[in-house]
Amino acid sequence: MKVCTAKSAGFCFGVERAVSKVYEQAEKGRKPIYTYGPIIHNEEVVKDLEEKGVRVLKDEEELRSLREGTVIIRSHGVGRHIYQLIEAQGLSCVDATCPYVRKIHRIVEEESAKGRHIIIIGSARHPEVEGIMGYSSTPVTVIASTQEAEQFQGERNACFSVVSQTTFNYNKFQELVEIILKKGYDIVVLNTICNATEERQAEAREIAARSDAMIVIGGRHSSNTQKLFEICKKECNNTYYIQTLVDLDISQLQSTDYVGITAGASTPKKIIEEVRKGICQK
Repeated sequence: MKVCTAKSAGFCFGVERAVSKVYEQAEKGRKPIYTYGPIIHNEEVVKDLEEKGVRVLKDEEELRSLREGTVIIRSHGVGRHIYQLIEAQGLSCVDATCPYVRKIHRIVEEESAKGRHIIIIGSARHPEVEGIMGYSSTPVTVIASTQEAEQFQGERNACFSVVSQTTFNYNKFQELVEIILKKGYDIVVLNTICNATEERQAEAREIAARSDAMIVIGGRHSSNTQKLFEICKKECNNTYYIQTLVDLDISQLQSTDYVGITAGASTPKKIIEEVRKGICQK
């Protein structure tokens, strides 16, 4: 059996940077330390950090209850009001927002300052999108599906600026933008999908197309991993979504000659290597 692991699998620049910042704070021994939401969508990493004393804040209510400590902003970013709240509470802040996400914040600020209605292509419930919305002073519409794009109706005299969640499916983004453009509005389209995301998706698609089985590794709540699974599933019917080697039924791969492996941006190299070795040793 041949096993091919995607070169782009594992931590992206933004995630690597964010995780490193949390470990740096934990090593300094200055407690209490908090992350606003899990630093990344990977249960193994979050659990390890919890063992080092890093607590996850679930929402604004928990943040408001704090009177001391350091709050780390995760790579997904947050809206402006969260920074204001951290300052008002007298807390220290370490900003681990991915630079590519910060770029979108600036774009949205600038475009909304021009009076343009902001359209975000992405999942409304994703923390990155929630954060992006917090930088607009004008109305915001979030579109994630073909149906939502087709049903979108804007004011005729309004101007629109389109941005995207950094981890959104690139082909899907193009499809939704085409639907919106056909409506004839005054629209400016800014493709803010991270280059690393595009490369990861393209490589996963290529490997899946020539594989007998495809393994996608990542946290269950990881948006970018879910999209990788969707892409791979279209190319290879025998595609499996796992978090660690424990989740993989090796017997399912007994009659396969070529197995592909990819992983989301929040998956540590250690877990990817464990899966690869587990498959090779079956």
